[in-house]
Amino acid sequence: MDYLSIVGILLGLGAILGGNWWEGGHVSSLANGPAIVIVLGGTLGAMLLQTPWVTFVRGMKMLKWLFVPPPLDLRAQIQKIITWSSQARKDGLLGLEALIEKEPDPFCRKGLQMLADGNEGGSVREALEVDLQAAEQFDIHASKIFEAMGGYSPTIGIIGAVMGLIHVMQNLSDPSKLGAGIATAFVATVYGVGLANLFFLPIAAKLKAHVHAQVQRRELIIEGLIAIAEGENPRNIELKLEGFLQES
Repeated sequence: MDYLSIVGILLGLGAILGGNWWEGGHVSSLANGPAIVIVLGGTLGAMLLQTPWVTFVRGMKMLKWLFVPPPLDLRAQIQKIITWSSQARKDGLLGLEALIEKEPDPFCRKGLQMLADGNEGGSVREALEVDLQAAEQFDIHASKIFEAMGGYSPTIGIIGAVMGLIHVMQNLSDPSKLGAGIATAFVATVYGVGLANLFFLPIAAKLKAHVHAQVQRRELIIEGLIAIAEGENPRNIELKLEGFLQES
């Protein structure tokens, strides 16, 4: 569980709402149905217009990473690679076939299968790096849908503000309708800027960080598999792969 995401959301919303209350405002003053429809609907529509379906679906699936990040225990991964290396030194590369069916990660399974099939280290690296780059680009594009929403929502908020002012100008002769139009104008701007800077842009940044972390994990796996293919000593492999650890 990523508690920083929860703290960030609560702190951001708490600061805005608390500051509004401190100034003497009320939460109800920030609740405006037309403004919500304009900003959220317009932002989602613009994002969907620019996004392929598969990218949109991947982005929605990645949202859970905000609170439940993908596994990233590099020490455990290194120990697993050392186990593979010991098995290969004991029974040869063909001995890795017994480990393939037990391995849940498709990326690792592919690498182990290529080693068991007798592929040289260069061929293994080339094949796995293609998978690595393709997965990285796909996930980065998926995370950018939230970055795009962060770019659109302030502009949509301004559109909502202008629409509210148009409503005001059309009803100058009826003072009873002026308040609603002015409220929509200002609240739409708050929604647009607030959603962008409190949610959409931070979400995009965090998802990109998780994508880069997964890339690092897969690079570690590639280096470990190549070392196994070259017959390196398990202890030397461990020392080499410890360079991927980023611990203070």
